[in-house]
Amino acid sequence: MPKTFHEIPRVRPDTPVLDRAVMPEQLRLLGEADLQSLADELRQELLFAVGQTGGHFGAGLGVIELTIALHYVFDTPDDRLVWDVGHQAYPHKILTGRRERMASLRQKDGLAAFPRRSESEYDTFGVGHSSTSIGAALGMAIANRLQGNRRKSVAVIGDGALTAGMAFEALNHAPEVNADMLVVLNDNDMSISHNVGGMSNYLARILSSRTYSSMREGSKKVLSRLPGAWEIARRTEEYAKGMLVPGTLFEELGWNYIGPIDGHDLPTLIATLRNMRDLSGPQFLHVVTKKGKGFAPAEADPITWHAISKLEPLDAPKIAQAPAGPRYSNIFGQWLCDMAEADPRLAGITPAMKEGSDLVAFSERFPERYFDVAIAEQHAVTLAAGMACEGTKPVVAIYSTFLQRAYDQLIHDVAVQNLDVLFAIDRAGLVGEDGPTHAGSFDLSYLRCIPGMLVMTPSDENELRRMLTTGYLFDGPAAVRYPRGSGPNAAIEAGLEPLPIGKGVVRRQGDGRVALLVFGVQLGEALRAAEESDATVIDMRFVKPLDATLLRQTADSHQLLVTIEENSIMGGAGSAVGEFLSAEGITRPLLHLGLPDQYVEHAKPAQMLAECGLDHQGIAASIRTRLELLGL
Repeated sequence: MPKTFHEIPRVRPDTPVLDRAVMPEQLRLLGEADLQSLADELRQELLFAVGQTGGHFGAGLGVIELTIALHYVFDTPDDRLVWDVGHQAYPHKILTGRRERMASLRQKDGLAAFPRRSESEYDTFGVGHSSTSIGAALGMAIANRLQGNRRKSVAVIGDGALTAGMAFEALNHAPEVNADMLVVLNDNDMSISHNVGGMSNYLARILSSRTYSSMREGSKKVLSRLPGAWEIARRTEEYAKGMLVPGTLFEELGWNYIGPIDGHDLPTLIATLRNMRDLSGPQFLHVVTKKGKGFAPAEADPITWHAISKLEPLDAPKIAQAPAGPRYSNIFGQWLCDMAEADPRLAGITPAMKEGSDLVAFSERFPERYFDVAIAEQHAVTLAAGMACEGTKPVVAIYSTFLQRAYDQLIHDVAVQNLDVLFAIDRAGLVGEDGPTHAGSFDLSYLRCIPGMLVMTPSDENELRRMLTTGYLFDGPAAVRYPRGSGPNAAIEAGLEPLPIGKGVVRRQGDGRVALLVFGVQLGEALRAAEESDATVIDMRFVKPLDATLLRQTADSHQLLVTIEENSIMGGAGSAVGEFLSAEGITRPLLHLGLPDQYVEHAKPAQMLAECGLDHQGIAASIRTRLELLGL
């Protein structure tokens, strides 16, 4: 029987069976009788490994048996295994030769938090955003057919990813091209309803067997000769299956649906996958799993245990830490409740990020005005547009990297129609250990080119609160972008006072040689760097519109202008300053500091900022170099 654990082990567990399964080809040499022991040991190993590094937690525990069964039945890496929602893939990493490197997970120069093609041949498709697996596996299946090879394509989708539109787009397309592929739905109570038990497991074995398939095809040939007989038989079979299994939708789309089966029952998983492996056409297997399986606290509270921080050794000295201020997301959550109290027109929208964007209190206090659309960013934006058309004041709380998926809707459905929608853009800039797929590196670049858009970058918590009010009261589309984590713990004004639009603030007056134009939370680092060169520091606040008067004055009174932003230099706020000066006919040396024209790999946020030269040492060094070059 699978074991259930109550504590995360701090000492590496004994794993005699797992030690023999370093790679999938070794796993496939094990007898089926050994696989349950392997699952227990892999679960212990995952608990230990994530405890050492921190990281995603519950989803991986839920797919232990499924991961083993997939690598046991399919000839990976020749057969293509595509994971969706990449935080399911930690057990996959352990079983594909990366066990000894798990201690480097999410660390600088270590293993990535998600599957990555450059990391392993077993990672067939890079994953960060959800709902991509079916489309990617379909593309692989078509390419393999065109090239005349017979390798299998398997997509594993779950943890809510089936709620996104592009998953259904791929589900709709695969039967059209009669692709030979398998989709495994990992239903872990965050997706389609489950129906687990002996009858459904038995039914799955029957429906996936070659005997059933051959009888079905044989009956089709016989009955097709009798007018109307095959249609009656087909509908009878469809209704019978629909009464017992929730697969009618997939069958209607053209998939051969099997399930649901218990995703922790290894013998049933293996038997079913073997039966389905060589079936032609699009196949759909529905497995039901428990998120956090095998770790009692995560089973009871999968949301809290979705991810964990690194565990410190029990004998580690206790270091007193100053109390941290509120996170930027907390500031947003409080503002949303306060503004909702003041304005009954406000509605809050999130694409499945209630906890991450701190909408919990709002959802409890104003449930009728709270809308979680699941992992459907495009729908979230168009939903907001429809609300705005009828006089509601929607606030879309969304991560910067996820808003990229709804860019067309942002332009076409909101901005072109000049609708009154506020975008609260969380996780802007570098986010740390999750790496480039989750970094908000481009939002200033893709927002500021949209006509009529108000774009703001707060430098501290109070500025965020006031900018949210400013954007909310603005007549048209507005965006406030703010980072992950905590700010400088600025004093927060209780009211709902807006800022004057397009007005920056001089935070430090220098000697007239250098002016630092700061867009966002690098203000503190810029102020420290300014001490060395006695630079003027300006909190620009607005990327669009820029403070034209302040820019002209600053350019007239300083010899070097330095723009600073935690966004791509290309097309970002610094580019906006350069374009403005050029249009005004102002010639002044410019230095743009921001994110380079490359993906910044995962590391601690401070390491990433230092690598990009956005800490105070890097800013000061860049200024020194440019001043020397200019002879100033």
